[in-house]
Amino acid sequence: MKKKVIIGISGGVDSSVSAYLLKEKGYEVIGVTLIQNKEQLYSQDLKDGKKVCEFLGIKHKVIDISEEFKKEVIDYFIREYSRGKTPSPCVVCDEKIKMKKLLEISEEENGDYIATGHYCHLNNTNEFGKTLLELCEDKRKDQSYMLYRVKPEVLEKIIFPLYGMKKEKVREIAEKIGLIVHDKKDSQGICFAKEGYIEFLKNNLGEKIKPGNYVDENRNILGTHMGYQLYTVGQRRGLGIKYPEPIFILEIIPEKNEIVLGKYEKLKRKEILLDEVSLNIDLDEIKKIDVIGRPRFSSNGFLGNIVEKDEKIYFVYKEENYQNSPGQHLVFYYKDLVLGGGRIV
Repeated sequence: MKKKVIIGISGGVDSSVSAYLLKEKGYEVIGVTLIQNKEQLYSQDLKDGKKVCEFLGIKHKVIDISEEFKKEVIDYFIREYSRGKTPSPCVVCDEKIKMKKLLEISEEENGDYIATGHYCHLNNTNEFGKTLLELCEDKRKDQSYMLYRVKPEVLEKIIFPLYGMKKEKVREIAEKIGLIVHDKKDSQGICFAKEGYIEFLKNNLGEKIKPGNYVDENRNILGTHMGYQLYTVGQRRGLGIKYPEPIFILEIIPEKNEIVLGKYEKLKRKEILLDEVSLNIDLDEIKKIDVIGRPRFSSNGFLGNIVEKDEKIYFVYKEENYQNSPGQHLVFYYKDLVLGGGRIV
């Protein structure tokens, strides 16, 4: 009997080629498109997803997740900016929405595996004896950072068909077999904020966004901002303020509606406090080794150690760096293996 795989179908080339590759390997494939809002019911992505599944001759299901998506992703996104933080909605969505829902559907369908079009690799022959994510060869496309909170017991049930492939090869396969999405552009930005995060926040927070003061570290007023929710720590561009030298956002103080500005050097951090820590190996084990901490998706990371003090988890870098924005996620790598991570406080 064929093994059954439930795959997320976004209507893009990556998930479409992934579904094709699974079918070619002899799996029974069921495509699932998760609908985040009513507008998606009439979107080109849904139309493309349906056409791809029909073309491949696989079953296609459309599942409404709008209620969960609003609660877990959109409300979180708005709440974090309202706290002066910079959220990572894709990390939360991949863990709490996409993987969770695909697993639920797999259970309903008596499936054996779930699959996505992520560029990821699984390693189950490592020294830790667990199934862990591992960096892909093409590090430009690697998406292991986004999935660091997916636990080893869940990873054992996932297939990533695109591991080892480059985007050019994926598009080549799509064109060769006649997929209509072979030249479709990759989605950019935040999926639920096509107009950009600033306009999205303005539309959702309305009068809660009020002008306030830019101040220096001594609390001297330097100018006026448009509302603290519209800015992020480390930002330099778009401040709307003239200053004799380059100046950056060092801190956001929501309760005072103040934004502290200062020199780039002041952004340097040696020690980072983390919360919502998610580890794939034991804490005592990970504390003994040097790991690479990536404080943002685009970062190559920096060498350091996980330290526990007063029942709190810290990451201590070997050398200071500027990349740590509160609300973003610091992900731990060891020999290209993802050992876990946490949210920067």
